[in-house]
Amino acid sequence: MIYSVQGELTYWEAGLAVVECGGVGYACRTTMNTLAKIRELDEVKLYTYLHITENSLDLFGFADNAELGAFKQLISVSGVGPKAALSILSDITPTKLALCIASGDFKTLTKSPGIGAKIAQRIILELKDKVAKEQKINAKDLQSVSVSAGDNFTEALTALQTLGFSPAQCGAALSGADPASSVEELIKYGLKNLA
Repeated sequence: MIYSVQGELTYWEAGLAVVECGGVGYACRTTMNTLAKIRELDEVKLYTYLHITENSLDLFGFADNAELGAFKQLISVSGVGPKAALSILSDITPTKLALCIASGDFKTLTKSPGIGAKIAQRIILELKDKVAKEQKINAKDLQSVSVSAGDNFTEALTALQTLGFSPAQCGAALSGADPASSVEELIKYGLKNLA
């Protein structure tokens, strides 16, 4: 219904941004990540989602389509409402969310306020196939690349694939990496070789 709002950021607080468009101020519920990107700007554009319930109409706004897409995925999970989705996306980026889902890391999701282990596991269970399809990640691709460095290597490989690189590119970029490296070090190593 409302694809986006663009205009002057007239007010913001934790979880809320008000964007004035054509004399109307649109109150958009949002994440802390979006607020960090827009709060210093005079003119902003938020991609929106209108959530309609029996008692309310709430507009949610995001700095980019990736965060909006992650929000829509999260609220498609039974038992996950907009408030929980905002909580998760305030703590982690859409890329990190995709990595958590693809690797089955529910513990990272439980660090967000209001997200328990059961909800986090349900998110991973219900979204794992969707994320794999969208990011073109599957078990066969992961197995086709040497995983001699263990779980850290697999996580780094998955992270690079969520950024849009093919499994073959990721495997080549990570070949020769120190097996004792952390996930972050492996990702940096891979990105350097992919650049």
